[in-house]
Amino acid sequence: MSKGSGKLEVASTMALVRLIKDLMKDKSVGRYFVPIIPDEARTFGLDAIFPSAKIFNTTGQSYTPVDADMMLSYRESEHGRILHTGITEAGSAAAFQVVGTAYATHGLPMVPIYIFYSMFGFQRTGDQFWAAGDQLAKGFVIGATAGRTTLAGEGLQHMDGHSHVLAATNHAFVNYDPAYAYEIRHIMADGLQRMYGDAGGRDPNVMYYITVYNEPIHQPTEPAGLDVEGVVKGIYKLDGHTGSGGPKAQLLASGVGVPWAREARRLLAEDWGVDAAVWSVTSWSELRRDGLEADEHNFLHPEAQPRTPFVAERLAGAEGPFVASSDFDKMLPDQIRQWVPGDYHVLGADGFGFSDTRRAARRWYHIDAESMVVRTLAALASRGQVAPSAVRAAIDKYDLFNCAVPGSDHAGED
Repeated sequence: MSKGSGKLEVASTMALVRLIKDLMKDKSVGRYFVPIIPDEARTFGLDAIFPSAKIFNTTGQSYTPVDADMMLSYRESEHGRILHTGITEAGSAAAFQVVGTAYATHGLPMVPIYIFYSMFGFQRTGDQFWAAGDQLAKGFVIGATAGRTTLAGEGLQHMDGHSHVLAATNHAFVNYDPAYAYEIRHIMADGLQRMYGDAGGRDPNVMYYITVYNEPIHQPTEPAGLDVEGVVKGIYKLDGHTGSGGPKAQLLASGVGVPWAREARRLLAEDWGVDAAVWSVTSWSELRRDGLEADEHNFLHPEAQPRTPFVAERLAGAEGPFVASSDFDKMLPDQIRQWVPGDYHVLGADGFGFSDTRRAARRWYHIDAESMVVRTLAALASRGQVAPSAVRAAIDKYDLFNCAVPGSDHAGED
């Protein structure tokens, strides 16, 4: 997970599945991991664990599957560790509650990993997640094929741009929208430590909601000196300023939006002489909760040393406007507005969805790299740091109202 994908492009869903496979092989704790799949195991690449973990069935394999001649065929066993419940998110969510509370009911630290199309989680079975919170369930809930524009061509029913907004209302969940495999590695490790080890003073009776994507991207090597605390708490600086001397800006993004922000940084430098830094926001909601806790402490303890929200601490001293984007509703990054130390501008994919190519959808929502560039220039123009004419020039240069424009290589393949 920390070595990157080299010359290959790998979706974060596939990176997570590789990690799950490795965890299940661990001789000391592997037997406690329980993947729960409502449908589409092969879509997520989970068929890779069929031969070794097998699908649980009380009577074992009672038929010959149509894929029996395949290496990764559908294999059932009374000793199987995978719960493949069929096309029923309600049944899978119920199974998650059972496995997630096994530590209390049976004294077994079972680790459920419930993976589903992200649209069909908090929207379809949110009440069951609330019940799981009531029961102090633990485990990982994985919203795969996430994002409003990433699962192109599947129809509007799959275009999830709001599961994180819904998840933020359930305080039993710790929510993450990571961009890269190495971020997932640290988030999963923190989740296991918090829920099943030494929580370090934190509430251990929580569940982790992590969104992953089906878009293949280059997975970079974990940076030397990575700000792991920032990854876990919600934000860290990914790319610093170049020192070119131009006006500065700060680009914030999460999930599949991080590559767009990095491409926007390049375009800002090459086309407009703007020196932008990029911040990977792994959790907008954790930053908000931390900010609210700091505000509550300062409100109730006026005589004590004031607490500074983590996001304000990390962004302190950052120069220029802040522009945020993700593949979710604007409401998601807007959660941290009151603690951002400067003018804050949010892009997002609001609406029912747009079943077209990724590039066209992202241009239509104006969340692609070129749209981030124009929004940054507009913010700088309002501060008098670039000429107002640069904004119109950028709109024309990138043909911003044309959804058919191919766009940059990092805007998303069709």
